[in-house]
Amino acid sequence: MEYWKVEWHHDYTEEPTVLYSEIGADRYETRKIQRYRDGRLLKADAEHETGDIGLGEIPLGPIEDVAAQPEFSAFLISRGEFEKLWQEAQWSKRRRATRP
Repeated sequence: MEYWKVEWHHDYTEEPTVLYSEIGADRYETRKIQRYRDGRLLKADAEHETGDIGLGEIPLGPIEDVAAQPEFSAFLISRGEFEKLWQEAQWSKRRRATRP
């Protein structure tokens, strides 16, 4: 497993500013946490996705590729740091839109 912290530098008021991801050996996200400007921490896993937060649908490449993009700062973090945030984060109460 890898644990990422990605700071997203933008001015969108409703979008998260920091994304934390647990990434499996297959390079897919297994759990995700999003931090918002107002301090909210939302979390998702394969069984708890909503319109607010969900796991990526494609495998991730190297963290260096993310860090090379000017709108992101990306760092590896420890499992312990991720787990601490996971315990603090809340499940989103918004339901995922149903697909046709």
